[in-house]
Amino acid sequence: MTDSNDDKTISVAGKKTLTLKPSGMSQGTVRQDMGRGRTKAVVVETRKRRPMRPEDEKPITPVAPAAPVRAAEPAPAPVVQARPQQPTPAPRVQQGNNNQTNQRPPQQSHQPPRQNDRPRPVVLNHLSPEEMDARRRALADSQARDAQDAIRRAEEEKRRAAEEVVRKAAEAEEAARRAAEEAIRQAEAPAVAEPAVAEPAPTEARSDAPRPPQPASPAPAARRPDAAGAPAARPAPGAAVPGAVRGRREEKEDDDRGAARGGPVRGRVVRPEPAKPVTTRPKTDEERRRGKLTITTANVDGEDNARGRSLSAMRRRQEKFRRGQMQETREKISREVVLPETITIQELSQRMSERAVDVIKYLMKEGQMMKPGDVIDADLAELIAGEFGHTVRRVSESDVELGIFNVSDDDGELVSRPPVVTIMGHVDHGKTSLLDAIRHANVVSGEAGGITQHIGAYQVEQNGQKITFIDTPGHAAFTAMRARGAQATDIAILVVAADDSVMPQTIESINHAKAAGVPIIVAINKVDKHEADPQKVRNQLLQHEVFVESMGGEVLDVEVSAKTGKNLDKLLEAILLQAEILDLKANANRTAEGTVIEAQLDRGRGSVATVLVQKGTLRPGQIIVAGDVWGRVRALVTDKGDHVKEAGPATPVEVLGLSGTPQAGDKFAVVESESRAREISEYRQRLARDKAAARQSGQRGSLEQMMMQRQSVGIKEFPLVIKGDVQGSIEAIAGALEKLGTDEVRARIVHSGAGGITESDISLAEASNAAIIGFNVRANTQARQFAEREGIEIRYYNIIYDLVDDVKAAMSGLLSPERRETFIGNAEILEVFNITKVGKVAGCRVVEGKVERGAGVRLIRNDVVVHEGKLKTLKRFKDEVSEVPMGQECGMAFENYEDMRAGDVIECFRVEHITRTL
Repeated sequence: MTDSNDDKTISVAGKKTLTLKPSGMSQGTVRQDMGRGRTKAVVVETRKRRPMRPEDEKPITPVAPAAPVRAAEPAPAPVVQARPQQPTPAPRVQQGNNNQTNQRPPQQSHQPPRQNDRPRPVVLNHLSPEEMDARRRALADSQARDAQDAIRRAEEEKRRAAEEVVRKAAEAEEAARRAAEEAIRQAEAPAVAEPAVAEPAPTEARSDAPRPPQPASPAPAARRPDAAGAPAARPAPGAAVPGAVRGRREEKEDDDRGAARGGPVRGRVVRPEPAKPVTTRPKTDEERRRGKLTITTANVDGEDNARGRSLSAMRRRQEKFRRGQMQETREKISREVVLPETITIQELSQRMSERAVDVIKYLMKEGQMMKPGDVIDADLAELIAGEFGHTVRRVSESDVELGIFNVSDDDGELVSRPPVVTIMGHVDHGKTSLLDAIRHANVVSGEAGGITQHIGAYQVEQNGQKITFIDTPGHAAFTAMRARGAQATDIAILVVAADDSVMPQTIESINHAKAAGVPIIVAINKVDKHEADPQKVRNQLLQHEVFVESMGGEVLDVEVSAKTGKNLDKLLEAILLQAEILDLKANANRTAEGTVIEAQLDRGRGSVATVLVQKGTLRPGQIIVAGDVWGRVRALVTDKGDHVKEAGPATPVEVLGLSGTPQAGDKFAVVESESRAREISEYRQRLARDKAAARQSGQRGSLEQMMMQRQSVGIKEFPLVIKGDVQGSIEAIAGALEKLGTDEVRARIVHSGAGGITESDISLAEASNAAIIGFNVRANTQARQFAEREGIEIRYYNIIYDLVDDVKAAMSGLLSPERRETFIGNAEILEVFNITKVGKVAGCRVVEGKVERGAGVRLIRNDVVVHEGKLKTLKRFKDEVSEVPMGQECGMAFENYEDMRAGDVIECFRVEHITRTL
C-alpha cells in the first residue's frame, strides 16, 4: 500500500479467484506482407527465458501457524513468535511496511539492540496513526470471527458426537437382528456354510464400540494444541504479528475444508486428525452389504477409499446367494418327458423344466444352430432329454384315440344282449317284405320303385326276447352297405327267391358274411309261387360252399313266404336258437361304443346319425365322437319315432346333435370332455387331408405314374355335383358312377353331401361347369331361381337305376364316334401317264370289287402302304365316272401325290363314323 492511496480502510477479504499472469512476456505488433501489396497487423508475443538460480532449489520452510486467540481477551492478543520447524535457517525477509505494521512501540523501546548488527541500507516507512487504527480494527474483527468459528465448531462436534451415539446404537441393534436371523438360517440349513467365517455376536458388538484414540506418531512439523485448551506458546520478541494472523486465518480455512485434500499444502503444516475408532476385525462381505452405509462405515471397512456397491447390486448379490443356496440343497429331478412325433425346442424345454437357453447351448455344442421356435423330430428330442437326465415316453398322433375303442370288459359285468341280424340277398328277392311281415309294418310301400335304397335298423320282440334287424339294399351299387351290415351283425339271413335261385348279389352277400365270420341262416322266400323250386336253390348254394342241414350241412334253412306269413315263427326261432348258441353278452355299465349305420342331414333336425350301440349305454347329454365329427347327444330316437332316455347294447337309435354328418360305417364312442373330442376330431380330419394330399402327390410321383397321368390327359370328364338324402346313398351313387368310366371318359364328382341343394351348390356347379343331381332331395326356392338365372341344370331322382342310366347316356355323348372302314376294291397300276395340266395319271385295271370316286385310297408297293389319301379323278376313257366295276380299266389320279409306279396296287375303302355308347 502507498501513501497516495485514498482508501485507508484495511479488511480481511474473503475467497477470491486467483489468476496467473504470464511473467517475462512482452507483446508487440508487426505488419505482415500478404502479397500483391496487402499487409496485415499481427500481434507478436516475446517470451523471456528465466534463468535458474541456486536459491530456487532450496526447500521452502513452512511457517508454523499461530495459536487461536481467546475470544474473552478485550485487547489484541500478544504477538506469537513462530518457531522454526526445521533446523535449516529461514531466508531473510526484507523489512518493509508490512513487517513494521503491527509492532508495538513499548516493545521496541525495551528491546536491546544487537551488538553484531551492522547498519543496513534499508529505508523504513513509518505508518500513520490512521493506518495503525485501521489495522487494529481489522485484527479485532478477525479475532471476533475466529471466536465465532470456534463456537460453531464446538457445536458441530457435539452434534456429530450425538449422531455417532445414535448410529452406534442402531448398528448394534441391526447386528443383533442379523445374528438372530443367521442363527435361524443355520438351524434350518446346517449343511450350508457362510462364504466367510463369522465371529460370535458379542465380539462383533464389541468391535462396533468406539475405542480411545491412539496418539499419532510425532511429525517434524509443529503440532496444533489439543482440544482440551492447552496454553498457547508465547511469541518470541520481534516476531511478525500480521504473519501470525494470516497463518491463523489460513489454518481456519484449511480446517473448514476438511481432510478432503490429500497431502500437505505448500508452505503450511497439516495437523493430524484424531484417530477414528476402528473395528477389531474386518466385516464379512455379507455384513458389509447388509449394514447401513455411512461415511464412517465406508472408511473403516476393508476397502477404505474404494467405491461401494449400489443398493441394487447388493440386492442382486443377496438374491444370487440365496438362489445358490437353494440350488445347492435341491437335487436334480428326473422327469418323464412325453415326446410326440414333432416338438418345438421351447415346448421340449418346458416339459423338461429346463431353460431353453441351455438346450440351445447343447445343440450349438453339437453343431446345430437352432432357435427356440424350431421344430425337431422325436429322435433328436429324445437325445436332448437323455442328455439332461430325463426319461422319455414317445407317443404318436394316433395315441389320442387310445382308450376309447376296444376296451376290455370284466367278465363279471357281462349280461345277455339281443342278437343283431342282417338281412342280405339279391334285389327283388323279398328282403324288405320279409322284414315288414316280421315287424307287421309296410316299409316297401315307402321305398321308391319298390326297392330298398337305404340301410335301416329295426328292433322286434319275439317271445319276450328282442331281436335287432338291419335291412341292407340288394342293388349292385350298395356293396359297401352290405359289407357294413355284415361287419356290424351277429347273424346273417340270406334271402333267396325260390323262383329266381342264386343271383350275383346273393353270391356277394355270401362272401361278405364269410369275410365277417358270422353264421348264415338261409331263408328261401316266395315258396307260395307255382314256379318255386326250393331244392334248386339248395343245390346252387352247394356250389358256393353253403351246406344247409337238409343237405348234410350245418347251415339252417327255412322255407318262408313274406306274402302269406308262412313259417315266419320258425325263422325267428332259428334266429334265437343261433343266438343262444353264440351266447351273446355285453357290458351295459360302461361308456357307449358302436357303429354308424347311416347318416343324413335333415332340414329341421340337423345332422342325424343312425347308430347301433354295441357296448355300454348311450344317454342324452354325453359327448360322442363319430369319425371326424363330434357332438353332444341332444336326443335319442327309436325306429318308431319314440324318444328314449338311454340305449343299451344291440339297440339301434337315431342320434341328434352331431357337428357334422359322419360317414356310414364309422365307429363312434363316448369321451369324457369336449377338448378330448375336439382333439380326436381334428386328428382324424388332418389324417384325411394328408391321405388326400398323398394321393395327389403320389399320382405325380414316379416316372410310371407320370406317364399314366400323361396318357389320362386326353380323358374327357363329366363333372357332377351330387346331393342325397343319406350318406350311404351318396356313397352308392359315387361307386356306381365310378364304374361307368372308361379310358376316354369318366365321371368326376366335384362335390357330394347329404342334404338339400343350396345356393352354394349352384355356385360351385357354375364355376366347374357341372350338372347337379339330387337323389331324394330338392332345391330350395333361392337355389332354384339362381340355377334358372345361370342356366344350371338340376336333375332329380329317387331310383338309382334311372340316375345311373341317365348319367351313362350323358357320358356316352362325350365319347368320340367310332371310325369304321369298309373295303370297296383293289386296282392294279398297268402304266403311268404324264398329262399336261393334270399331272401323272395311273392306268389301272380293277381286279377286286369296285372303285368309287371320292373314296379313300391307299397306294401299296411291295405290300407296304406308301400313301393314303383320296382320288382326285376317275375316268373311263375320256369320261368322268363315279365308279368302275371289277375287270374294267380306268385312269386314276391322287390328290397332291404323283409318285406312282407300274405294278403298285391301289386299295379303295369307305370310312364310316358310328356313335358309341358306354
